[in-house]
Amino acid sequence: MKKLLLGISAYLLSVFAYAQEAPLWMRNSAISPDGTTIAFCYKGDIFTVPVTGGRALQITSHPAYDTDPVWSPDGKQIAFASDRMGSMDVYIVDKEGGAPTRLTTFSGTEKPVTFKDKNHILFLSNIRPSAEDAQFPSGQFQQVYEVSVQGGRPKMCSSMPMEDISVSADGKQWLYHDKKGYEDPMRKHHTSSITRDIWLYQPETNAYQRLTTFKGEDRTPVWAPDGRSFYYLSEEKGSFNVYKRPLTGGSAVQLTHHTKNPVRSLTASRNGLLCYNYDGELYTLKEGGKPQKVEVRIVTDKTDRDVMTQIRQSGATEIALSPDAKEIAFVLHGDVYVTSTEYKTTKQVTNTPEQERNINFSPDGRSIVYASERDGVWQIYRSSLVKKEEKQFTYATELKEEKLIHSGITSFQPQYSPDGKEIAFLENRTSIRVLNLAKKSVRTVMDGKYEYSYSDGDQSFEWSPDSKWILTNYIGVGGWNNKDIALVNASGNGEIHNLTESGYSDRNAKWVLDGKAMIWESDRAGFRSHGSWGAESDIYIMFFDLEAYERFRMSKEELALADAEKAKTPEAPKKEEQKEKSEPAKDKKNNPAKGKGGKERKGATVTTDKKAPQAEKKETKALVFDLENREDRIVRLTVNSSRLGDAVLSLKGDKLYYLAAFESGMDLWEHDLKENRTKIVMKGVGGGQICPDKRRENIYLCSRMGIKKVTLANGATKPVSFEAVFTYQPYAEREYIFNHVWQQVKDKFYVADLQGTDWEGYRKTYSRFLPYINNNYDFAEVLSEMLGELNASHTGARYQASSPSLLPTASLGVFYDEEYTGDGLKIKEIIAKGPLTLKKNEVTAGCIIERIDGQKIAKGTDYFPLLEGKSGRNVRLSVLSPAGKRFDVTVKAISMADENGLLYKRWVKRCRDRVDKLSGGRVGYVHVKGMDSQSFREVYSELLGRCRNKEAVIVDTRHNGGGWLHDDLATLLSGKEYQRFVPRGQYIGSDPFNKWLKSSCVLVCEDNYSNAHGFPWVYKELKIGKLIGAPVPGTMTAVWWEPQIDPSIVFGIPEVGCMDMRGQYAENHQLEPDIEVYNAPEESLAGKDRQLETAVQEMLKGL
Repeated sequence: MKKLLLGISAYLLSVFAYAQEAPLWMRNSAISPDGTTIAFCYKGDIFTVPVTGGRALQITSHPAYDTDPVWSPDGKQIAFASDRMGSMDVYIVDKEGGAPTRLTTFSGTEKPVTFKDKNHILFLSNIRPSAEDAQFPSGQFQQVYEVSVQGGRPKMCSSMPMEDISVSADGKQWLYHDKKGYEDPMRKHHTSSITRDIWLYQPETNAYQRLTTFKGEDRTPVWAPDGRSFYYLSEEKGSFNVYKRPLTGGSAVQLTHHTKNPVRSLTASRNGLLCYNYDGELYTLKEGGKPQKVEVRIVTDKTDRDVMTQIRQSGATEIALSPDAKEIAFVLHGDVYVTSTEYKTTKQVTNTPEQERNINFSPDGRSIVYASERDGVWQIYRSSLVKKEEKQFTYATELKEEKLIHSGITSFQPQYSPDGKEIAFLENRTSIRVLNLAKKSVRTVMDGKYEYSYSDGDQSFEWSPDSKWILTNYIGVGGWNNKDIALVNASGNGEIHNLTESGYSDRNAKWVLDGKAMIWESDRAGFRSHGSWGAESDIYIMFFDLEAYERFRMSKEELALADAEKAKTPEAPKKEEQKEKSEPAKDKKNNPAKGKGGKERKGATVTTDKKAPQAEKKETKALVFDLENREDRIVRLTVNSSRLGDAVLSLKGDKLYYLAAFESGMDLWEHDLKENRTKIVMKGVGGGQICPDKRRENIYLCSRMGIKKVTLANGATKPVSFEAVFTYQPYAEREYIFNHVWQQVKDKFYVADLQGTDWEGYRKTYSRFLPYINNNYDFAEVLSEMLGELNASHTGARYQASSPSLLPTASLGVFYDEEYTGDGLKIKEIIAKGPLTLKKNEVTAGCIIERIDGQKIAKGTDYFPLLEGKSGRNVRLSVLSPAGKRFDVTVKAISMADENGLLYKRWVKRCRDRVDKLSGGRVGYVHVKGMDSQSFREVYSELLGRCRNKEAVIVDTRHNGGGWLHDDLATLLSGKEYQRFVPRGQYIGSDPFNKWLKSSCVLVCEDNYSNAHGFPWVYKELKIGKLIGAPVPGTMTAVWWEPQIDPSIVFGIPEVGCMDMRGQYAENHQLEPDIEVYNAPEESLAGKDRQLETAVQEMLKGL
């Protein structure tokens, strides 16, 4: 919803009537049929203004988001979309304002596009395609429906995706632009097969004609007054501008010549006066003239708030436990707070619209260090207690903040050394740097070239107990897909030891047993995805000390005997230890990990500083490492591999506590290493981090369930409650997110030059709109417009609106007869495996559902409200059979998402059956739904199971959204038979037995995305077989979708480009099929799949 959280109101600016003489970010403009008035969307409300300019009239003023105004043919009413009931629905209102009428009730997104005639509105929604439609069933492909201006039951007009429809004056012809598949609608400057084209549709004859052929974007057609030509938007000569062309013959004429920003929302009046949005403002244009800016003046109440003060009791995203375990620092919506572990009292440490994160207590508990992204760059800050008599942040009356790092280079994840003298942090996301607090000097501990950061926070490192070493992730050279753990000398001398060298993924190392060992997570023994993505993991321990290893291996009984014996004879200090205390380490001669000549040896030590830090009661011993044969001192701690979260080991090393998911969510587990027993301590934790106290008596969890304290002795849990005073500054926060997004792209885009984009210029271009935006719908749009200038895949911003009051529409799993006009709902087809097929009943195609839960379905009435919120619940249907028999049947309704899954299976079966019929059973068919393990398993099963005795196979990748499976699929399909198994003359199999050994082809289309571009490219590059279908846009990059400080907003950065051996990136390089073929709209709607039929013909040629 547009108006966000309401808390304890603290206006810095009171609600008042104010005027904006030159408002910006006026969007979705629409000119009235008589050419006198423009309707537009501004700050989530609908306004109108004379085409000559002046004061705008506010038509809607609801707290919800209202958008996409559309004029009725007589100019007396305006249809629009609004989320005031939880999802986008179509409403209609008088042109002078008043109470709108809701026309649609389906819980999906429904937006009006135009009036079909004076009594009916055309709108787009994804309810379900027609039963005959051969197109891929996908939520991104909306159908066209009409609804009466009085409301009632929507009727499908077309199952073909059509956007920006313009109906001719006589209603017999529709102009529209197509939607071939996924790409961010704000992407600019690209030329590929996915870009939109203008089409002409004639409803009476169901005929379709493509009108434009430019390889870039052609959008938003509107009829010219003569009915024989049309206006539209195109990027043919740079940025989006207005063009005109005839329906037949002739060429396009450019009418506007705007640069830099795109022209949007083109509409035309009956007399040919054009209206559009440009640069956040309204323009009109008469053909042959020059564009005229419409000067708009808006006078209205200021109902949105610049500042809101709230009390929040949930929402912590990370925590840090104080050394004495009396306080917990946490981050909430980007601010730092400290609360008592026993009481609700909470102290706010930072109060900025920017984001703070990565909190860490000093060893004495008097300071907290954190990263903050102020002035556009992450730097390290410290807040400290000022008064000596004050011991806790929670009750402090005075705090002092200071900036510790002034480099102007991205720096975050600060971590105090155990002696409190230094702070390690990441610079440029991968270089480990150390700040000496006394000298104010900074040194490099590990160069960033030995790591790669995909997403912020994916790097982990930890100081050793003696503050001399650091454990960290490590890829060395080219090891991105199989990380290791490295031991790094914190002195900055460049000494690095790769500890794991496993070839698997090793990560999240932690020191245990006073530095004599480390635990870490590895997938070396876990269940692996059948495809290349993902594996289950285990917790392992590696010992750096042979004595500690031997002690760890003792049974409970042996350990008790050893401890008893040790208690009888106290051990005297060793001469070597006494010598160490008096002699400082000298370079590599006293290096704990290397011996003579720099070789690894055991028994070396490093001394600690003479003065012990105040927080320590005893001097920390220097660590001694025995790295030779360390691989022989590795023990797997977890019994069963799983999807792991955080883990901690008890001080004695006898118990492991860890977060693991074996089925659904994360649970907290305890594994007794001496008794070999495993038990659940707490269910449904939901992930997050574990913070143990020093004695490992309690652990603190931060997850979606909040902050929890768990007493390990008995498993008792209690919430750590807090009351955080949060100052919400929506305008300032949006400005911060905007700059953060801009900087993230600059830092992490897959090529440093951002493909030649004037990124600094576009920052200025789009930032000027921020003061005029008061909601996340518009904010996500302005972010997407800026990101769209990159001309890259995998980007744009998304806003996920939440509405607790929304009751989703349930499904009965049937296709309805759209031509039936009587009472009830006439069933055209029952979807296989849907609610009506799960148990025997008399319901068949042709039956009419007369009532739902006793509510009559009258002719023409909207039935969606009868299914609101009923997913997973029993629904009673009163049915009339074709023979005239009436009966009731009770079924369990399903969600629309579940129905979409059934529609996908139905589509695959139809394709498979079609291939069987056309090939006489000789050619197999398999569809690759996604580039993930589950999809690979299904493909593997189909190929080597159902298709085993087929002579060839069609591998259909159309409408695959990507993942990471290119090499697995290519390997699976590239099998070459080299021997057979033939006992006593009977053929029983071949080698390789786990690959497809016969011919194949791959179906592709414009909607193949990301790795669904990568796999066909590899298939063609390796000459495994032919590609058949439509060209595939160049989108093979790896993306990070980053949630923002407001988690309802995410945006994408294409970070990892894939380069072929010729040095060419796959991004923006279209993949051409060997046989190019397209599915015509009218054929697809009739159930014909020309691409599939061509593939069958091609496979039969070689048999």
